[in-house]
Amino acid sequence: LELVESGGGLVQPGGSLRLSCAVSGLTPDYYAIGWFRQAPGLEREGVLCISVSGDSAVYADSVKGRFTISRDKRKSTVYLQMNSLKPEDTAKYYCAAAAAICRPRSFEYDYWGQGTQVTVSS
Repeated sequence: LELVESGGGLVQPGGSLRLSCAVSGLTPDYYAIGWFRQAPGLEREGVLCISVSGDSAVYADSVKGRFTISRDKRKSTVYLQMNSLKPEDTAKYYCAAAAAICRPRSFEYDYWGQGTQVTVSS
């Protein structure tokens, strides 16, 4: 399974970005896809996840009401819509795949993308 993130960049506080995670390989629809982020000097943090059935889970309280996750199975792509961005959202964002259901911890994911940088700054 291969995951490729895109959509990162520089955005002003209060702005929006949509990250994409393109999944390819054998049976991508059988995997839950999670978004994680890691800022310099900090541990990797789970943000949101979407399961095979389309159920979503929020792992970072700080993004509740601002970030949403969605999945387009026809395109084998998972999106992370980020609104009302704050400087503390600055991090490298990764998508990762785990079998079927969402899991909160990074070590529970089997496949990872290379990440895309998000910088929130004026």
